[in-house]
Amino acid sequence: MVDARKGRDVTGGARRGQGSTRSGAGRAGGRRPGGAAKALLAARTAAVAGSCTVLAASGVTWYGYHQLTSGVLTSSAIENSQKGAPPKLDNSVNILLIGLDSRKNNDGSNLPGWFVQDELHAGSSSDVGGYNTNSLILLHIPANQSARVEAVSIPRDDYVMTYNGDGSQQGMHKIKEAYGLAKSAAMAGLQAKGLTGAALEQASREVGREATLTTVQKFLDVRIDHFAEVNLIGFYDIAKAIGPVTVCLNHATSDPAEEGQGSGANFKAGDNVLQTPAEALSFVRQRHNLTDTDGDGNGGDFARTHRQQAYITSAEVQLKKDGMFSDLGKLQGLLGVVKKDVVIDDQWNILDFAQQAPNLTGGKVVFNTLPITAMTPEVYIPNGDAGGQLRERPAGAADGAGAVRP
Repeated sequence: MVDARKGRDVTGGARRGQGSTRSGAGRAGGRRPGGAAKALLAARTAAVAGSCTVLAASGVTWYGYHQLTSGVLTSSAIENSQKGAPPKLDNSVNILLIGLDSRKNNDGSNLPGWFVQDELHAGSSSDVGGYNTNSLILLHIPANQSARVEAVSIPRDDYVMTYNGDGSQQGMHKIKEAYGLAKSAAMAGLQAKGLTGAALEQASREVGREATLTTVQKFLDVRIDHFAEVNLIGFYDIAKAIGPVTVCLNHATSDPAEEGQGSGANFKAGDNVLQTPAEALSFVRQRHNLTDTDGDGNGGDFARTHRQQAYITSAEVQLKKDGMFSDLGKLQGLLGVVKKDVVIDDQWNILDFAQQAPNLTGGKVVFNTLPITAMTPEVYIPNGDAGGQLRERPAGAADGAGAVRP
């Protein structure tokens, strides 16, 4: 593995592309990879929006494992954030999946303006968006391997006390802002140490990661054991590597990309094949024209959360049907594309994780969204005991993110 210290250029192209969602989509396999290979793919795809796909506890050669993990970007942010974390109570594993709303490469260089506008549908330049963590999903893998895995989305505008990595308070902010606030505050000190360019970008991002991890731990009162992070260009590349994914909408919808607003979504009711990474992004990023689609008041950001959850499930179905998990060659090809985009913590032993998490196999992940008690035009007011409410949720309490169609 390598330290997360450098970025990449944009290559490739595509075309662009309301409702509650279901999913579906096909090909075949070959040689069987081991558990570590499947676990590594799960970590990558999960970070994108959070996909925990298929893992197994079968053996793998060291050569195969080394080939799959070589070049993976890693971070030491988990070490500092765990110093004041709640104690580990059992052998369960908590993984935070971070979707960063940055329009930049990992080295801090700007993406081409035309690409941001025409492919990402995210404004007209890399200066838009900042460093908000617009997608936060906590994945809880119980110690009991027969139990279901819980994936809980945290609304990005939850108004909470945010923290720096050392546990000091930033103040009351939207939870998505902890990363960017910490990164910005650290810049002057890092520059005074002589850091510039990619080194400055990655050092300041480490500070942002520590702040996000610490904030989520204190907000939910749970210990985070591992994390994975991906930004917009990372999701684009991963969606491109996965290929077409089928989703099903209850209602037709459109969300024109105009002046930095709107995702570019334009979908009909029923089955829609997301042929390109631009269409996949427009699907998971849409939050306009979704108000109260299901008659339960959960529009906007909440509807977008459901779409992210549905895409994760649909991508898992597609990868299974493409034989990705049973063909080491296909798996290596996919990982070769995506591993440069995703950052994981340097304490994550994928071999051990594969043996600990067989209950991620075959649809054993239940998606939920952390509820709120009130909302204003600007922020969401979370439950006063979010951590307690999280721990008390029944395993099957899915919040309508959509059903998988295998």
